[in-house]
Amino acid sequence: MIESLLRIFALTRKELLAILKDPRSRSTLIIPPILQCLIYGYVATYDLTDVPYAVLDQDHSAASQDLLAHFDGSGVFRRVANLRHPDDIKKMINEQRVIVAIQIGQNFERQIIAGRPADVQVIADGRNSNTAATATGYVNTVIQSFNANWRAAHGLSDPPISVVSRTWYNPNLETRWTMIPSLIGVLTLLQTLLLTAMSVAREREQGTFDQLLVTPFRPPEIMAGKALPSIIVGMVQASVILTVGQLWFHIPFAGSFFVLYVGLIVFLLAAVGIGLLVSAIAATMQQAMLYSFVVMMPFALLSGLTTPISSMPQSVQMLTLLNPLRYAIDIARRIYLEGAGFEVLIPDIWPLALIATVTLTTSSWAFRHRLT
Repeated sequence: MIESLLRIFALTRKELLAILKDPRSRSTLIIPPILQCLIYGYVATYDLTDVPYAVLDQDHSAASQDLLAHFDGSGVFRRVANLRHPDDIKKMINEQRVIVAIQIGQNFERQIIAGRPADVQVIADGRNSNTAATATGYVNTVIQSFNANWRAAHGLSDPPISVVSRTWYNPNLETRWTMIPSLIGVLTLLQTLLLTAMSVAREREQGTFDQLLVTPFRPPEIMAGKALPSIIVGMVQASVILTVGQLWFHIPFAGSFFVLYVGLIVFLLAAVGIGLLVSAIAATMQQAMLYSFVVMMPFALLSGLTTPISSMPQSVQMLTLLNPLRYAIDIARRIYLEGAGFEVLIPDIWPLALIATVTLTTSSWAFRHRLT
């Protein structure tokens, strides 16, 4: 056992030296993550086609039902729950079942009939700042339509409703608060996938892979020696992105670093498994790079980074369940902004662990098959 660990350590050291001795490799470890953090931190937009929302109607009047009919008939809002208590709002948002919750006060109809503005509270999930901002804007549009119709029907001059909006986890709805935590998963997956896929291909192109096979290394040790450097590099890059978010963008970190890195390790195991599978298929570095980008593009598009998963077709939403990046982004956002712990992140961690088990097992079989 000790001899096996020493051989894995020696191969890991060899891989790290091969990366660090190349000036281009050294620069790609630090400079691209920082540049992409800055770019994504300042540029991003979203459009919504489906906004699940919950209602706490404390008035139960004809006027409140008329307002809710405007939401339900908008073609954008989809009511998923009628709440009975204000505490239910927190549960719905924490479980990510709704993007916004609308609370209508007890004297809603009486106030607007008397010509006084009635408050409607709109509570948005700020963990995804762009989605929350867009959804809040849609709410304001629907309420403006209700105001216009009510004024026309009752001969009023002042708008009957004033909106009081609150956003949880991201009070100012800053895009970078959502984007930077997400990049922890995206950029880490990209670099880990490339390094792992190209490590074996580099050995084949340089003619050293056959030499490696005649050494005392066993195939599992070779796999471990190829995987560990990528995991270490992934952890370093995640730390760089985390540092940029803390020191440059001043995004407050609400969770636990320990929980974040545990989730990151599980995610990196899944990413390394995919990278090793690509390396077992690719014969050259060019093929490894091409296959990595072919894999990476669908992962990024189906991760919820740029397009809300809830707005995708149902069949595509089912497909995203196989995407490790989806869970990594959710883990990073919830720990960073919400301060979520292990008990809340179990629905994200166990699929990642399952994906890691399947990919590592499959890549191990493919690797052994390629050797024979």
